[in-house]
Amino acid sequence: MPEDTNQIEYFYSAHSAYAYLGAWELQRIANDTGWQVIHRPMELAPVMTAAGGSKISDRPKEHVRYFFGREMVRWAEWRNLPMVRHRPTYHDKPLALASSIIIASGDPGPLSRAILQAHWRDDADISDYKTLQRLADEIGQDGDALLAVAGDPEIQAQFKANTDEAIARHVFGSPTYFVRGDMFYGQDRLPMVERAIKKPFTV
Repeated sequence: MPEDTNQIEYFYSAHSAYAYLGAWELQRIANDTGWQVIHRPMELAPVMTAAGGSKISDRPKEHVRYFFGREMVRWAEWRNLPMVRHRPTYHDKPLALASSIIIASGDPGPLSRAILQAHWRDDADISDYKTLQRLADEIGQDGDALLAVAGDPEIQAQFKANTDEAIARHVFGSPTYFVRGDMFYGQDRLPMVERAIKKPFTV
């Protein structure tokens, strides 16, 4: 197992429902333990394909209704997070810009949570330049400055590297967390993440 670096590696899609549901709890864990969250926004589709996962459209309707319906509603209530009850209007739009502005931010946590919240609470278009600019400005970050560098080659290279690393490390969904190299998939595993920080699980 890798050396303890006091970092929670956080692989996720910028429009992930379950990343939204776990985002504030993840930050609470980081605050309480003194660990740092390392944000790795990734492109989800190739990660899922590499892991052999099926598209949502190919899954049984009852599975979709449960996992992206009832289960989401319950977790939203459990986490006390408002959430739309329908598939967000702009859910299938490109996520490269939203992911890139998170990578460009020197303080990605608040911006990441604002983007996830805008998508799942406000049904906002997080692929839209002005929307992202506003979200960054509202949390005290410079939206214009971040968006100006979001398209830089090094930012795009980091986005691709996050995706490639997720594939190489056998990530198969969003969100996925690593603690000392130990992988935890799904925000419902956050209690285990917290326990692993305090006491690693037996190998």
